[in-house]
Amino acid sequence: MENTRVEKVSFFDRMLNGIERVGNKLPDPVTIFLGLCVVIMILSAVVASNGVSVVHPGTGETIKVVNLMTVEQIQILLGSIVSNFQGFAPLGLVLVTMIGAGVCDKTGLMTSTIKASVSKIPKSRVTVVVMTIGMLANLASDAGTILFPPLAALVYLGVGRHPLIGLFSGYASVCLGFAANIMISVNDILAASFTVPAAQMLDANFEANATMNLIFMIASTFILIALATWVTEKIIAPRFGKYEGEVQIDVDGSLTDKEKKGLKSAGIAILIYIVIIVALSTIGERPFLADPETGDLLSKNAPLMSGMVPIIALAFFIPGVVYGKVTGKIKRDKDVVGLMADSMRDMGGYIILAFAASQFLQLFTNSNLGIILAVKGGEFLESAGIKGPLLLIGFILLSCFINLFIGSASAKWAILAPIFVPMFMIVGYNPALTQMAYRIGDCITNPLSPLFPYLPIILAFTKKYDEEAGIGTIIANMIPFSVAFLIVWTIFLIVFMIFNLPLGPGIYPSYSL
Repeated sequence: MENTRVEKVSFFDRMLNGIERVGNKLPDPVTIFLGLCVVIMILSAVVASNGVSVVHPGTGETIKVVNLMTVEQIQILLGSIVSNFQGFAPLGLVLVTMIGAGVCDKTGLMTSTIKASVSKIPKSRVTVVVMTIGMLANLASDAGTILFPPLAALVYLGVGRHPLIGLFSGYASVCLGFAANIMISVNDILAASFTVPAAQMLDANFEANATMNLIFMIASTFILIALATWVTEKIIAPRFGKYEGEVQIDVDGSLTDKEKKGLKSAGIAILIYIVIIVALSTIGERPFLADPETGDLLSKNAPLMSGMVPIIALAFFIPGVVYGKVTGKIKRDKDVVGLMADSMRDMGGYIILAFAASQFLQLFTNSNLGIILAVKGGEFLESAGIKGPLLLIGFILLSCFINLFIGSASAKWAILAPIFVPMFMIVGYNPALTQMAYRIGDCITNPLSPLFPYLPIILAFTKKYDEEAGIGTIIANMIPFSVAFLIVWTIFLIVFMIFNLPLGPGIYPSYSL
């Protein structure tokens, strides 16, 4: 008899495969979101009938569950369906970004760039490069979440590997690394804007700024890059075989003379654009792209930050047009408009999904269930009497859980900061430590939450490479990243806490009132 080799599948792999199968057997995500709308309406009626309420820790206002099944609320829903869709923040961000990125893609610039670059990157280092860029992509705020994962998929495809490995590892690195970077971003400024007032409720003399977690963030970046690389190569990559789909990129790195000339011209165009952006950010006492009031480039009111999406869209659009012009893909303005229309045509499925998701998210917000869940969770943790590292772990896990239901990081922190910042100060911990613990928990479940605003765009790109894939495929491949990041990042923060290592310049975990 001929011997046959049976490859053993680990328990963890079997579990992930099971999650993927179950998840993919669920109805279409559009149907799921519409069904959740009905569930939230019924749940709000049940909870409201029991008189559940909480006191908002920041405003002191009593928050009650709103019964969405009343005639008045159904009338409000009917009149707000269009505005809910229009007000769905990720929709505008995605579409504006994809106008620029779409032109860049349709002219062939992305493909030519990858063909020219992948041959220069050793295959063994591709994952490290992707993870590094992904971790730093949050400097571009939400635009990084939209643009980087599909680009990572193309990079993997370019080196002859399955594109979904790149898509999922890119998605994980951007989402999970939102609180790790080597520079301060608008996210750090927003977090500090809630932390400082919450601390001053207990200590009026407390002072800190957006750099309060900078040292820990920088150290975390390098550890998480290594961790994400390991998870990708040891757990995620083995789950995918050879890609044989329709989307292909020649991997020999060869370019025609026209493509080489187009790449050179596009490179010059993007350099000129960068010089202009730098000039608008630095020239003058109040640079054009700085906050008109303070001159701060990283302020949320600075045009550089508020206009980050169109700035990045132009960074793709301009070189894309130049490349198309040089290679002959674009001959007149109608060709440019046609390419933009083609890119929007590809977004049809996402737009439908965004419509359903926007209705659910608005209903969930209107019900006040998210706020009540956050406050009740905080009260439970506070009454548990836990101290030390266990308190920190409990808070991180609570933040992970709440993040599944409330997508906005600033909205959650506005609720949790007035509860936990003073509480941690009383037991001797710096508000900077509390803020970092929250931000870790807030990152961990980003790629797992069905309410994460950018899940629909990742689902759309997943189906581009595998029509049978669904939410189950995404969740199953995100779990290893989330679990690994939760364990390692939490331990790393506890080490800083135990040894009282600086979290930021002059900021230590311990605090004395």
